Amino acid sequence: MKTFMIAVICALLPTMSLAEGCNHGKSTQVISCAAGTSYDADAKSCVPVSS
Repeated sequence: MKTFMIAVICALLPTMSLAEGCNHGKSTQVISCAAGTSYDADAKSCVPVSS
């Protein structure tokens, strides 16, 4: 019985940790650009601001 309970616990531990939630691909990053530049989503980089 003791071995069976250990096997059940070992089988459920990974499942329980995954149930906590996965943020893979759901988090957003804040992009900081230097003064005089802004982030261009198409270029995916900071580009100079033309005024």
